[in-house]
Amino acid sequence: MIPIRDTTPSRNVPMVNNLLIAFNVLVFIVQLMQGPALNRFIFTYGLVPARYTVDRLAEHFTFFQQAFAWLSFMFLHGGFLHILGNMWSLYIFGDNVEDHLGPVRYLAFYLLCGVASGLSHLVLNAQSTAPTIGASGAIAGVMGAYFLLHPRSKILTLIPIIFIPWFVEIPAFFFLGIWFLLQFLNAAASGGTAGGIAWWAHIGGFLFGMLFLKLFDALPGTGVTSQMRRVTAKKHSHRLQVARPEKPTPDADMHATIAISPYEALVGARKLVSIPSGLQRKIYRVNVPPGIEAKQILRLKGQGRQRTDGSRGDLLLRVIIQ
Repeated sequence: MIPIRDTTPSRNVPMVNNLLIAFNVLVFIVQLMQGPALNRFIFTYGLVPARYTVDRLAEHFTFFQQAFAWLSFMFLHGGFLHILGNMWSLYIFGDNVEDHLGPVRYLAFYLLCGVASGLSHLVLNAQSTAPTIGASGAIAGVMGAYFLLHPRSKILTLIPIIFIPWFVEIPAFFFLGIWFLLQFLNAAASGGTAGGIAWWAHIGGFLFGMLFLKLFDALPGTGVTSQMRRVTAKKHSHRLQVARPEKPTPDADMHATIAISPYEALVGARKLVSIPSGLQRKIYRVNVPPGIEAKQILRLKGQGRQRTDGSRGDLLLRVIIQ
């Protein structure tokens, strides 16, 4: 299953999430520049459990190197596909979690999840000399938080069937639940690592992500988040939206909702609205006029259900401003 995007838009520009993606890419470029010294570079800045449990190995590293590895390991990656998969997952799930926590708390949350995932791996692989690298554990924490925050969101997912791509919307709780189950099964079958993948780091990151979300929500606010949200608030909502028809009415009209931002309500907007209809999807171009108010109806004539006489009802889109 390859996630394409989620259907829950964020209300603010995910500044920290975007910076994390950019920094991961920058560090990966630095890795590529190491040449023959790459293995030593990864062994120094990756998380090697045996460096903390075997004295004769630990003595070759300074205190700073030992401490810094707990941060640096989560920004290293084992190849192009590794960083591509991680950054794509962070792009899909991270913006909504940052939207909830705010930029400062989100950064602390992300780093704590990464450290906790590394600790999970170390506890269960204490004698391993294989470096653990990658943002997977921290991102697993983000996914754990998303699991609690938006369980009913839909994840547009690509399921390749032989040579035929099949796109389907899967509820987030099901998608992430399957993902977590696969991590657990792989960990149980492989003893924790297989093919260089630290499965217990993923599992620990996911579980700690849910725990840290609860802890962060319990902390009193400082006012910094609300001030930053004035700066990061999005002026535009998603151009492409999925509007699911509400319960059928006796007539042939279809009812659904679209969401716009306060700025778009003031100046107007153009949207592409996808309406699921059986196994098909129809996409409509919708012009939102300037000055529209919440709960107003946009009528698309002749785009509803077919009547017995062959004519069609209308598609009625109720506007939500958020």
